[in-house]
This record gives sequence, C-alpha cells and structure tokens, in this order.
Amino acid sequence: MKKLIVLLIVIAVAIYAGSPYYSAYQLKNAYDAKDGAAIAATIDYEQVRPSIQHQLTDQFATTMTKYPLIAELGGDALTQAANGFITKAVDGAITPQNIEKVINTQGQANTATKELAAAWAIASDQVDLRNLIQSLIMQRGDVDAVVKSQIQQVMKKQAAELEQQAAQGNDSDKPALSYCGINCFAISGQVKGYPLTIEMQRQGLIKWKIVDIVLP
Repeated sequence: MKKLIVLLIVIAVAIYAGSPYYSAYQLKNAYDAKDGAAIAATIDYEQVRPSIQHQLTDQFATTMTKYPLIAELGGDALTQAANGFITKAVDGAITPQNIEKVINTQGQANTATKELAAAWAIASDQVDLRNLIQSLIMQRGDVDAVVKSQIQQVMKKQAAELEQQAAQGNDSDKPALSYCGINCFAISGQVKGYPLTIEMQRQGLIKWKIVDIVLP
C-alpha cells in the first residue's frame, strides 16, 4: 500500500512538473500542422497585448533619446502619434482571429501583421531619419501627416521583408525550454528567422497559458 502511495505521488509530481513540456510539445505540433485555432486558444490576450505595447513604446522612447533633434522638432506630438500607432497596431494584430490567420498561413503578411511590423520598425530605429527631419520641416510641424507618411513607407518595406522571411526564414527545430519560476515557463527559439521568447503561466495544476511574447 505504501509503495502504491509513493508511486502515485511520483506520478503526480511528474505530471505537475512535466506539464509545461507537454504544452510546449502541443504548441509545436499545432504550429507544424498550421493549426492556428489551437495556438490562438492558448494565449491570454489581456496580458500579451499590453506587454507588447509596453515593449514597443519603451523601445521607441529609448530610440528617441538617440536623436534629440528629431525629438525637439517633433516634440510630444511625435511621441503621441507614434505611441498611438503602436497601440492601434498591437490591438489589431494580437487578436484570436489574426493569430489564427498568421499561423494558418505560416506568416504571410496581412494588413494587421504589416502594421505590427511597422510599429516594431518605428520603435526599433528602422525609420529613414533624414527623410523624417526633412518631412517635419516641409510639413511645418504637421506631425500627424509626417508620421502617416513614414508609416506607409515602413509598412511597404516591412511587408516585403515579412514575405521574404515567411518564405526563407528558419524555425527552431529544438526550442530552448526552461522553468522561469514554479508557475512560469519559457520557450525560446526562432520563428521564420526572428528570435522570440514565449512565456507561459500555469493555470490550475497542469494547464498553461501564453502570457507574454518577448520581441527581438
């Protein structure tokens, strides 16, 4: 009887400790099978959306510290316009419908994905700064017009890059898996050539939800 109890305890501990590895295995299988609905259902959107927004707005703030002239010319209006676009882009891209679509098509660019890619590019210092300064001067401080123009240019460029990455980018055969806490588990690897880290959080005893996606 004691042996049976010990065996049951060992099995319970193994299931408890091994559950995130099984969840990661299921995610990998769903991705390989282009089962977007399965992956979309594992995401806690109320946590993932604000996290990505904060990552991008913080990154944009850091980028602006490198270019005091642009910050001076654009002022708070430039920051508000950029952050507004970032928030809108994330809200549009990080939805169950769009995640399902992106997985099903293995990364082919749609409007929401292009906007998110443009938001990442703007935050990550991928804008033609010389052109931005010239536009700010020519538009006599019309920041909204300048930002909209830059967004269209960046979206066009990012769309081409996304299509290329979708066709040629590599996925990690063996992502790195590790606990980041008793109720936290991280999956790190490459998706279409982009390095990403996904953080999952335990829900109950053995279920897990994606609560964060760390952008490159």
